[in-house]
Amino acid sequence: MKFQRITFNPAVMGGKPCIRGMRITVGTIVGLVAAGYSPDKILEAYPYLEKEDIFAALSYAA
Repeated sequence: MKFQRITFNPAVMGGKPCIRGMRITVGTIVGLVAAGYSPDKILEAYPYLEKEDIFAALSYAA
């Protein structure tokens, strides 16, 4: 499966999987969901994300 919204760059967050090259990692998104945050609450906290970014992070982590 290809994850178009997940990027890897050694110069960004130490090469951890990130959302569209931004400094927000898949681990951050997964952690927020695990802590009980809804996608809408995550989007409020990170308005530059899109709902598809959250689903891509969860799919990648799975």
